[in-house]
Amino acid sequence: MVDLLGGIGDLVMLLPAIHGLARRNPGAALRVLTHEPGADLVRGDPVVTEVRTPRHGRPGAEREAVAEALAARRPDLAVTTTRHDGSHELIAACVPRCVTDLWRRPPPDEPVGDRYLRILHAEGLLGPEDLGRPPRVWLHEAEVAAGEAVLAACLPPAARRPPVVLVPDTGMAVKRWPPERWRDLARILAARGHPVLAVTPLPDAPAVPLPAGDLRRLAACFRAVAARDGIVVGGDTGPVRLAGAAGAWVVALFGPTSALRYGVPGAVNIQGAPHCTHRRPTSIAEQVCWWEARCPLSPDGPACMAAIDVDRVADAIARLTG
Repeated sequence: MVDLLGGIGDLVMLLPAIHGLARRNPGAALRVLTHEPGADLVRGDPVVTEVRTPRHGRPGAEREAVAEALAARRPDLAVTTTRHDGSHELIAACVPRCVTDLWRRPPPDEPVGDRYLRILHAEGLLGPEDLGRPPRVWLHEAEVAAGEAVLAACLPPAARRPPVVLVPDTGMAVKRWPPERWRDLARILAARGHPVLAVTPLPDAPAVPLPAGDLRRLAACFRAVAARDGIVVGGDTGPVRLAGAAGAWVVALFGPTSALRYGVPGAVNIQGAPHCTHRRPTSIAEQVCWWEARCPLSPDGPACMAAIDVDRVADAIARLTG
């Protein structure tokens, strides 16, 4: 399995395919080539034999990593999400059975993870029972216990309402909800009696920061949140997808990306400005706003994210928590 798209969320969306191929090929050695830090999410997973990562971050690193992986051990089957720098051509040239285009002809309303599974099923590599499976991250019992301890230390001893964890940052400015909305949401939740935590600092808001840690500890903290019927709220970013894969309730905020394509499975996915004519669900990197967050509809930042009202998010949380 090759996933060198670069995002944590990209690898999370691929987890059902990784686990499905493992179920269909018992006893096979399953190796994953991906980027750090996402690689931590499959290290230790009992179905994954080996995890490889590019040796450097310079141009050409992905193609070089693919070539090295193929030279180290020639697989019988290779599946890749990545076609960067002709790496898919290297795979096709030397692997007897391969799937090198998991993005082909996507409908605008089919979730990306489901599309992966449907293509692999059409290729005869997965069964019908593998379709529609949500991502799940595997954790050791000791990691689960450690996550529980971290979360418990952050919560007031008399907390009666489920905790809510906010993920205010995203890897791209175009996906960020305005900071004042996060502060307003934190105040509303605190007034309702929810313990409010934040994955990254949220100044001037009643939110306790989660202690810094690696992705596996964050996943374990999310598992502990799930055990308390808590909720994780954030934009279209890897940690929010990780929360869903750890079993937590999720409220996800979508602006430039389509919630129909990129929504978190099982989550309340809120789409800002759903009728924006500049959104391109099947080719998001070609959107006018994508790389520099220059919204053609507003000089103040992404209009689609600003269109998501605080009360709408707070109401979604209230429905989930009863």
